[in-house]
Amino acid sequence: MLLLTFLFINHKVKSRFNKEYQVSVQTIPIPTDDASINLGKHIATIKGCGDCHGQNFSGQVVIDDPAIGFLAGPNITRGKGGLLSRHKTYTDEDYVRAIKHGIGQDNKTLKLMPSYEYNPLSKKDLGALIAYLKSLPPVDNETPPIRLNPLAYVLTHFDKLPLVAAERVDHSTQSQEEVLPEVSAAYGQYVAVSCTGCHRDNFQGGSAIVPGSPDVPNINSSGNLGKWSEAQFIQTLRTGITPEGKKMNAKFMPWKMTKEYTDTEIKSLYKFLKSLPG
Repeated sequence: MLLLTFLFINHKVKSRFNKEYQVSVQTIPIPTDDASINLGKHIATIKGCGDCHGQNFSGQVVIDDPAIGFLAGPNITRGKGGLLSRHKTYTDEDYVRAIKHGIGQDNKTLKLMPSYEYNPLSKKDLGALIAYLKSLPPVDNETPPIRLNPLAYVLTHFDKLPLVAAERVDHSTQSQEEVLPEVSAAYGQYVAVSCTGCHRDNFQGGSAIVPGSPDVPNINSSGNLGKWSEAQFIQTLRTGITPEGKKMNAKFMPWKMTKEYTDTEIKSLYKFLKSLPG
């Protein structure tokens, strides 16, 4: 019975991996000026692109677990083992399809790519991000292929491991031209999309995202954040130490990423999260 159950799960998950998506890829203007590239670098930093792709974007191991398997963020520079080694060409449309939709050139889902966090980016921000990625110096590094063990299929089947990126994206969403940075709850909501991967869409947290990680805390007004002042919130996200004196593990709470938020971004995020009902 266990074998039959696993064979069923294995078949269902592989069919999800092999599903082809036909999406209308929005045309995003890609700038080339230094200011836009610097903006793209900032977006890549606060979105945590380096957490999977490595600080020089040549790829790095994300999961190496005997039960789950081996997953590495690929090299996305143009060095050996990078984009042009894996693909004959890589166009601006391919960047948009991967980042905004979580879909590869074969029209199948990318694995573990958090495109649901990038899908809402404005044209200006998405274009700047792609401009920065295209400007990266080539780095030679060939990451090993993904290897999934039985537990990975079981967890994916029950949606306990977010491997099927394309399923979590509203592919009909069209990017707006620009979102103006200003200290407001509305802009904070735009920034807070990066938090949903762990804290869920309602920001109330829940069970661990992957086995071995801790439960995810509630960060709306009914959680600890509801007791924190703006200054305490800023200190927490920039130092990794909460007002209660708890030092957060950067492996599970990316405070080394959030410390790079601008004052406008971090104050807006605080306003938005405080505005959420408990």
